[in-house]
Amino acid sequence: MNQLSPFELILNASLIVQLVMLLLLFMSILSWSLILRKSRGLNKAQRVAELFENHFLQSKDYNALYNRITNGRRLPVGLENIFSTGFREFVKLRKQQGIAPWEIVEGVERVMQAALQREEDKLDTDLTTLATIGSVSPYIGLFGTVWGIMHSFHGLSGMQQVTLAMVAPGISEALIATAMGLFAAIPAVIAYNSYTNHVEHLLTRYETFLKEFTSTLQRQAYLMMTAQSNAKIAECVETRK
Repeated sequence: MNQLSPFELILNASLIVQLVMLLLLFMSILSWSLILRKSRGLNKAQRVAELFENHFLQSKDYNALYNRITNGRRLPVGLENIFSTGFREFVKLRKQQGIAPWEIVEGVERVMQAALQREEDKLDTDLTTLATIGSVSPYIGLFGTVWGIMHSFHGLSGMQQVTLAMVAPGISEALIATAMGLFAAIPAVIAYNSYTNHVEHLLTRYETFLKEFTSTLQRQAYLMMTAQSNAKIAECVETRK
């Protein structure tokens, strides 16, 4: 009994099934390219977060830390971006005359929330595409299989006697489409679930830092107000003398 290789089965398949297989091959290649790119991006974000947190905890001078981040060769990312955006706004607002501490904190928190949203959008990049590939690929493969089986049986409709040997090649051609659909879908689904969990952990880390840094700047804003009030009182007392 002659056995056809998968490559020969693909060549002998109908045009529609071949187009389905070509589409699934493209989706599989796209999926793997996104998986590798996303893996590098998330690992980089993790490294940057850990490195920044170490510098932040060890630093007693936020100005020096800000200058180190903003004067580097690359743009701030992740926690670096949230910190630099918030600290820049804090410095700008505290220079304004007559502004209340709560207004400073509110303004700083607002710009950091915007920076956090931008970082979230970056982290979510490509996840929708992976989810789409993982969800639709099996159905595309199934469509190719159904079409191939229909085409195979249609070609045998005029024969008086049909044997399994006559039907098997056509069904085998069609089933390759299902296999290719699963081959494209399974890695995409696994990667999507893994990366979504990774992104959620990073965002939790970002939000925790944002709250802690906001509290730190709030204390500084009220200390600044207290120092200014004491200075004015001392000035008034000195004037009365």
